Amino acid sequence: MHGRKGLLVETLRVLRDHEEVAEHGWVLFGALRPHHHKTVDMAAGQGLAELAGRDMRAELSAYEGRPVVWAARLTGHGRDVLDYTEASPAPDRRPDEPVDGEQLVELRRSEMDALRLYVHLGARLRTPPADGLEEKVRTARHLGNLWILHLNEAQIESVAYAFYLRSAGGSAAEANRFGREYGVTFRPSGR
Repeated sequence: MHGRKGLLVETLRVLRDHEEVAEHGWVLFGALRPHHHKTVDMAAGQGLAELAGRDMRAELSAYEGRPVVWAARLTGHGRDVLDYTEASPAPDRRPDEPVDGEQLVELRRSEMDALRLYVHLGARLRTPPADGLEEKVRTARHLGNLWILHLNEAQIESVAYAFYLRSAGGSAAEANRFGREYGVTFRPSGR
């Protein structure tokens, strides 16, 4: 992560790490490096961090036995940004190379939306997604107008099934393109 957003996320991480060991849940001025203070102020302006007000600084001063002129902590939104960022693949990272038995699959937005719904329904379906497909969908890379996945044969068949479900309930465009591009189309028994 680069630039201003990268610095913001890095500062949120530093703030979180210091907050976890802070005795009273507030990170005091001396705990952070000087360049982090400005970014914490910016994060506070975005609702990602909270700066201690006068009353809280007075309370912290009493606990510390010295004047506290600045203190900060993450808000719930700041914690969510960190959790989300740390769980997400980096947007500028190139897709990993497929391992043996996997094939590169490129999906358009509507196709990825249909696949996400199928994976979300998961165990509720009589024909659930293939093992590992949920993780592949969660970690898919977005490059330009396409989502990039590396899938094994069973996962590709699950994608075809997801598009079959979508075609039965409405749009056949996803199933038709997938069949043309990857040669896999789900056909129920008896057809």
